[in-house]
Amino acid sequence: MIKRRKTRPVYVGNVKIGDDAPVVVQSMTDTKTHNIEETLSQINRLHEAGCEIVRVAAPTEKDAKALPEIVKNSPIPVIADIHFSPRIAFLALESGIHGIRLNPGNISDEGKIKEILQECKKKNIAVRLGINSGSLEERLLEKYGYPTAEALAESALYWSEFFEKVGFTNFKVSIKGSDVLQNIQANKIFAEKTDIPLHIGITEAGPSGKGSIKSAVGIGILLYMGIGDTVRVSLTADPVEEVKVAYQILQSLGLRRRGIEIISCPTCGRIEVNLPEVVKKVEEKLEGETLPIKVAIMGCVVNAIGEAREADIGLACGNRSALLFKEGQPIKRVSEDEMVDQLLKEIKKMKESGKYGGAGDKG
Repeated sequence: MIKRRKTRPVYVGNVKIGDDAPVVVQSMTDTKTHNIEETLSQINRLHEAGCEIVRVAAPTEKDAKALPEIVKNSPIPVIADIHFSPRIAFLALESGIHGIRLNPGNISDEGKIKEILQECKKKNIAVRLGINSGSLEERLLEKYGYPTAEALAESALYWSEFFEKVGFTNFKVSIKGSDVLQNIQANKIFAEKTDIPLHIGITEAGPSGKGSIKSAVGIGILLYMGIGDTVRVSLTADPVEEVKVAYQILQSLGLRRRGIEIISCPTCGRIEVNLPEVVKKVEEKLEGETLPIKVAIMGCVVNAIGEAREADIGLACGNRSALLFKEGQPIKRVSEDEMVDQLLKEIKKMKESGKYGGAGDKG
């Protein structure tokens, strides 16, 4: 059991972050925000995939002016991503937005930041204080020579103290870079010194395959250490993939359960069925299913029965057939040709029973 770091609560709209809340999954649209229809379409897709908070880019006045319509029609809280321009920040704050992301590395005027925070407090708008290795303040680059973990943590601590000095506490912090070990260390230093909730992730992680692995390592280690109240997996891919990978990471650590978890053994010379094909078919048929259950598809007698018994439902395969297990008990033997259909039929029954949470999320 992972013992999570105790943090104070922050609210982005109606979504609680920190304290005793489950780790929240976020993503960001890749549309031009001023294209309202396209942006809302993507937000709805993200919501269906399990995204709980969405960030949208607001680099221009045109984007900021689109925010009221987006906020009004979004099924989940919306955060405006603000860089460089305090003027656009103030426009965004008039839109009904649930949160804004501020990066002091590119809005360095403390007076303007104070004004933005005061307005956020009036309107009960949350702030994500974003510290990135690619936009660290000049004073820290001069002190450390390059963006070290210590430099990133020092920046986050400085600005957190600044926020609190001006009376603003409804904020979370993100400390991100593309270097996994640097990222872990920077977040660890910060986490040991405050109770401020942390949004974690590996920024610029890369394309889907490599980026997912890099994110799983960096995010997974931090979560195992109890650090992290909300996550984004940053991929050069469809944002929906970010949400899927985030839940897979959380599920692997027992922190959230959403959708089917397939347990299947590697291929080896003992297998007596076409296991890769069976797993592929099951995975394709269950794509998008939100029922939070564990499905074991095992290829031989060595571990098959044990793993199948431990799952909610499973196939223990061998000799061109399989024992179909449900809730730890064998219910029937099925041939290789019918095993996929029979497994799916039983999963459908499980969903219809309502016993397993239907389209719910355990965590």
